[in-house]
Amino acid sequence: MQKIVNFIALTSGAVSLAVVASGLYVYVQRDQLIDTVKQQALEAVLGGSGGLGGALGGSLGGGALPTGATDLSPTTNPDTAPQAAAPSLPVTF
Repeated sequence: MQKIVNFIALTSGAVSLAVVASGLYVYVQRDQLIDTVKQQALEAVLGGSGGLGGALGGSLGGGALPTGATDLSPTTNPDTAPQAAAPSLPVTF
């Protein structure tokens, strides 16, 4: 019975020592760990090339216009297009 209690005490001491040591390591290295996490987050957002990492889906390069929409001139002359009358509401007092 004494051997079991000693084993549990030694195991508990080893676990406590490991927790304290890892906490001390994180405390001492906190600035470096924060910088590393920031850098990884920025790389994930911006991609490796510093751009938006394909977040725009390539819509700005070459394929910005749909097929067949290369003529951007208006189909009718705005000066000759019929003007719709503005809707009016009756004013009653």
